[in-house]
Amino acid sequence: MGLFDFIKEAGSKIMGTDEATEPQSQATKYSQEIQKINDRRRAMGLAKTVETLGFEIEDLGIRVDDDLVTVSGRVLDQATKERIVLVLGNTAGIARVDDQIEVEAAEPEAQFYTVESGDTLSGIAKKSYGNAMKYPVIFEANKPMLSDPDKIYPGQVLRIPPLD
Repeated sequence: MGLFDFIKEAGSKIMGTDEATEPQSQATKYSQEIQKINDRRRAMGLAKTVETLGFEIEDLGIRVDDDLVTVSGRVLDQATKERIVLVLGNTAGIARVDDQIEVEAAEPEAQFYTVESGDTLSGIAKKSYGNAMKYPVIFEANKPMLSDPDKIYPGQVLRIPPLD
């Protein structure tokens, strides 16, 4: 459990478009309430994404407060927990994920790696494992968020699991 940092503007757009924000010049006494409504809507969209991707989590709870997502629930394994954190953190507009997910079976934690311009999965595997041919391990560890080993982008955060 802990707080994970992400690049706020580097992720996928769960809601389909950028969130509309009220211009500063039109700030009203309702702006805080509007922000709360937008945060609840974003939390519902994130929860739907987690469910759509097929992650098995009991008592999923997601709260959004501006660029911070707090997630709670129970999962069977560490890999599922880390994938859920990555799905949430790799969303446009999210800069931090407060992970409150409980894991039933204790396992070693994976390392997180932020993709840089020019990175490839084989290059990341070479840096992480000393063997570029281990890139399928990273690809599999990041499914279903990754659909193709050639489709990674700068700012994206990936799981780098320990080798067995």
